[in-house]
Amino acid sequence: MSKELKQQFQTSFGKQLEKFRVLQGLSYRQLAQRCDLDHSVISKIEKGEVNIQIGTVMELAKGLKAHPKDLFDFKFDLDE
Repeated sequence: MSKELKQQFQTSFGKQLEKFRVLQGLSYRQLAQRCDLDHSVISKIEKGEVNIQIGTVMELAKGLKAHPKDLFDFKFDLDE
C-alpha cells in the first residue's frame, strides 16, 4: 500500500470520527476525557495526522458509545 493511500485512509477515518463526535455534540476535550486521551490527539486523528493503534480505535468507539466497526463505515477505494 502506498504512502498516499495510507494517508487517505487515515484522513477518511478521521472524518468519520469527527462526524460521530459532532453528531453527539462533544468537544475534543469531552471525547478525550471519555477515552482517556489527550484532546490534541483527538484533533490530530481527525485531521489524519497520526496513525493509531487498534486499541485506540476501541477506546474511541467506547467513548462515542458506538461499535468499532462503525468508525470504519466510510467509502474508501483500495484500488488507487
